[in-house]
Amino acid sequence: MTDILHIIPDFPTKHYTHLFPSLEKHLITTSDLLTLDALEVAKRARLPLLDLRRLADHVLAILQDQLGLRYENVKGFEGVGGESVGFGSLNKTGKEVSEQWSFISTLDLRLDAILGDGIPTGYVTEITGESGAGKTQLLLTLLLSVQLHPPHGISRPALYISTEHPLPTTRLSQLLRTNQLLSTNPTPPNLNNILTLNTPDLESQEHILNYQLPVALSRHKIGLVVIDSIAANYRAERGSSNTPSALATQSTQLVRLGALLRRLAREHDCAIVVANQVADRFAPLSTVSRASAAGPNTLFSSSPASTASNFAPTPSVLSLDHQQRFFTGWGDDPSSAHVSSQQSANLKTPSLGLVWANQIACRIALIKEQDLGRHAAGEGGHLGTSGVEGVEWTSRRWRRWMKLVFAPWAAPSTGKGVEFEIEAGGITATTGVMSIKDDAGKALSTDS
Repeated sequence: MTDILHIIPDFPTKHYTHLFPSLEKHLITTSDLLTLDALEVAKRARLPLLDLRRLADHVLAILQDQLGLRYENVKGFEGVGGESVGFGSLNKTGKEVSEQWSFISTLDLRLDAILGDGIPTGYVTEITGESGAGKTQLLLTLLLSVQLHPPHGISRPALYISTEHPLPTTRLSQLLRTNQLLSTNPTPPNLNNILTLNTPDLESQEHILNYQLPVALSRHKIGLVVIDSIAANYRAERGSSNTPSALATQSTQLVRLGALLRRLAREHDCAIVVANQVADRFAPLSTVSRASAAGPNTLFSSSPASTASNFAPTPSVLSLDHQQRFFTGWGDDPSSAHVSSQQSANLKTPSLGLVWANQIACRIALIKEQDLGRHAAGEGGHLGTSGVEGVEWTSRRWRRWMKLVFAPWAAPSTGKGVEFEIEAGGITATTGVMSIKDDAGKALSTDS
């Protein structure tokens, strides 16, 4: 029972001091106490059965209380000090709990719809995508919308933790001027309600998240914490070291980080949104070469020699190569019956791997693909527009989609999700056909 204070730091051990020495001597853990038969544990530790059951019920009651469960008194049994101890049942059903969630809007109804009304508080949400997909643009919108009154926000300030670049205040000011909902709001958001912290390395990041962040959440009643990006310092710290020891150390760090962020989000009822980078993912070489070399009317031989030279072994359904299509956001399109070299080049995998994917409640993928069918010749209109600080970009050469990969409060998106554009007033969903911009509908550069 030496692990009881790690699981329940404030457990009242003084009531059970006569039990703990024997439990520790016989290597009985808290898990054993709750899962094994009480009579078996009592015989093994040579302890009174009723005292052991009282301890187990007390531990169970505290754990249920931490999970928000309602107690139903066990007839004929009372805990130490006369307190009622019993087994629990849920205070509310899942539907009742979801109806009380607070959401932060993206300021676009169609994008909110695929996210299940927006970004909820109390959870860790990840926004992943390659450079220029619109991650920072979405995060900046959330920094402002969280300050609005419901249903668009929760009327609370925000905290922006940067690991790569400072907060783009110029773009925030432009959003305040050009977004209709923000500019016409009776109580518009204020840049003074956005706190900023900078974490240039992994050591400072761990210090800020473990010590400064909890204080800021309590002192300023923060409603939204944005970390942009979560993977930058880990990638810089690890460098090219891919040894098993280095990977195991990083996995331990990520598990601790995930537990910390989930606890803070739950205790302070705030939304924690992290941006994540992606890496290219490649299909098996033999499959790509076979699909790219073959034409649409090519017939393949079914002889053993041909099969051995052109096909790689089919991955097991339990392998990571097969399973990652369901939680990465790329590669799960059912319309793609074959993997071509072009399709393989477009496959991405969010950084930090499967360990980090298990730490978050929601993953939103922003997909960016080149629009090969929309070039300047014969279509007219402007190719590029001037953005923030004179940066130019071509709005008609790229298309972007927002896709909900997984979340406990909404169904995952089908296909690529909802197409959107980045405009002066923020991100807006399109009707499926990319519009041609003119001088009045000026678009902006994406720096995410």
